[in-house]
Amino acid sequence: MASTAHARPAARRGRPHPEGPGTLAALSAIEERLEDSTARGLAHAVSGAVRDGLLPAGTRLPPIREVATQLALSPTTVSSSWALLSRSGTIRTEGRRGTMVADPGAPAAGRYRQALEHQSDFAVDLSTGVPDAALLPSLEPALRALTTAGTPGSYLDEPVLPGLVEALRADWPHEAPELTVVDGAMDALEQIARTTLRFGDRVAVEHPCFPPLVDLLESMGVRTVGVPVDEEGMSATQLAEALATPVLAVVLQPRAQNPTGVSLSERRARELVRVLRGTEALVVEDDSAGAIATTPALSLARWLPGQTVHIRSFSKSHGPDLRLAALSGPPRLMHELRARRQVGQGWSSRLLQRILLSLLTDPASIGQVDHARVEYARRRTVLVEALEAHGIPVGGTDGINVWVPVHDETATVVRLASQGIGVTPGAPFAVLPDDHGHVRVTCGLLAEGQQDLAERLAAAARTRTWRPRAR
Repeated sequence: MASTAHARPAARRGRPHPEGPGTLAALSAIEERLEDSTARGLAHAVSGAVRDGLLPAGTRLPPIREVATQLALSPTTVSSSWALLSRSGTIRTEGRRGTMVADPGAPAAGRYRQALEHQSDFAVDLSTGVPDAALLPSLEPALRALTTAGTPGSYLDEPVLPGLVEALRADWPHEAPELTVVDGAMDALEQIARTTLRFGDRVAVEHPCFPPLVDLLESMGVRTVGVPVDEEGMSATQLAEALATPVLAVVLQPRAQNPTGVSLSERRARELVRVLRGTEALVVEDDSAGAIATTPALSLARWLPGQTVHIRSFSKSHGPDLRLAALSGPPRLMHELRARRQVGQGWSSRLLQRILLSLLTDPASIGQVDHARVEYARRRTVLVEALEAHGIPVGGTDGINVWVPVHDETATVVRLASQGIGVTPGAPFAVLPDDHGHVRVTCGLLAEGQQDLAERLAAAARTRTWRPRAR
């Protein structure tokens, strides 16, 4: 029973209810699990009742105002909670039919799909977040050296090629006694989450945050705690406030943060270390930009090796379809991750590992990635400077995306779409309430035309949704 139950008009006290005993039972199940009167507290109470079988799929939930009245919450709190539950796939809204508990077997829309799904093709699609295929290194030298897919001596062979481990260590941001390779950064994040987190655990994430990470955590019933990002990275002050209540993990992007392009400064890294030292929080670093970032690699593992996992993706630098990322971490956790993989996929394709090893060691391939890094930086700088000339300031310094402030996200996205330009709305990236709208623009895909795009973006950023005047 929640500690505030005595102040709440309890749904279980036999009060007549217009919706009948089904609604009364639903409210009772939720109230019994309501530990705090926040949107997330209510979301976890509903999730708990669903998990315990008291709110089966298809259960119709009372209207928002009814829930608010019965549980002594504000309608805004209930509405925000319903939004969280909808994003996690726990409930669904069907217009006049109302809101009901979703079938757990049905796929949820998720933040990521909301961010990237659109109804039409664009002449210039800058919504994708993918690298420019023309700037990826050629696979020809690597493929020429391959004659067969190869056969391991045993299904218990080491999961990573020794040569690849050597190449990774030569460019890793800290001493890493344990290194492995997995099927991309999201595979790494999922395995870490499922190894270390349980329903109801709290995890600090950046605000704004990469939507698939929030989708993953919400699908597990994990409570995400947003920590704002400024021009030096995750706020140490706000993280300290979040850690006042136990946090099991802190997930951050150390450079070219998606969507803002912010990179962690060494000064901020040291501030975060001071806040995290002595806590039980696992630090998970997602270096998604990898070799195309202009910022030098940095890891909190330099100071906190026993509680830091560092992930480096090769999707942006060497190709999304390679589906490879490397990670290091505390020995015990790494052993647990390997054990989990051994009873699942076993290892990441050694054929793909051989290709990656060639790309990381072949001088021509290295030169192509170096060129891509310089070219992405040029494209970003040209667009940012052009936007600033139109009075639109853009933060961040690195990566293939820019985070553009706008008056109205929907109006901006619609106006640009009408001109054949696709951008990503900022709402799916938000973890905290945000008074300022944004759109993410994948400037790395724009080899030229930044001046024209900046003019169109600036005009769209100032667009407001038209509302009729009250009479």
